[in-house]
Amino acid sequence: FDWDLEVGSQTGMSLAKSQSPSIAVDPVFRIRYDIAGLKPQLHLFQETSDDFFAAGHLKTLKAKPDFAFLDGMHLFEYLLRDFMNTEAAAKPTSVIALHDCCPFNHPMTTRDIDNIPRGPWTGDVWKLIPILQEYRPDLTVQVLDCAPTGLVVISNLDPKSKVLTKAYDEILARYTDLTLQDFGEKKFYDSFAYV
Repeated sequence: FDWDLEVGSQTGMSLAKSQSPSIAVDPVFRIRYDIAGLKPQLHLFQETSDDFFAAGHLKTLKAKPDFAFLDGMHLFEYLLRDFMNTEAAAKPTSVIALHDCCPFNHPMTTRDIDNIPRGPWTGDVWKLIPILQEYRPDLTVQVLDCAPTGLVVISNLDPKSKVLTKAYDEILARYTDLTLQDFGEKKFYDSFAYV
């Protein structure tokens, strides 16, 4: 890729796999891997993704991510903003991957960050799938059956789209208190096919 963007890098495990010029964002890095590797450029931003996008770092670097891996805070409103900001900075041919959108039990979907269960925690980022299906049917959304909690791959981007920005408050009002049980687990999993 010309540019690889990763939000939520923390240990650097997934970032280490990229050989492209890369930009990584995390409020608290705890690097345990060789993240430089063969990359011609590597830029680390130790801040929240909201602060990163607001500061205009991508414009400063003249970087339009060809691929983005979004795995930041596991609350849907954060991932929604990360997706909106990434799409706006990307190319129409770019691809955005969302991590952890397919929970396999209800406790892991909690929004209570003070009582996160042991093991995988997806929070409520599962909500991005129905949100994008409803508000952005123009996107190509594929759900990959990646252990343990899936990977949503989004293409056919429209960097000029303002649909989600205009509907953001409405989406928050509709989805913040909605649980997977209330939405319907069968309805959720029947809404897409695993690839």
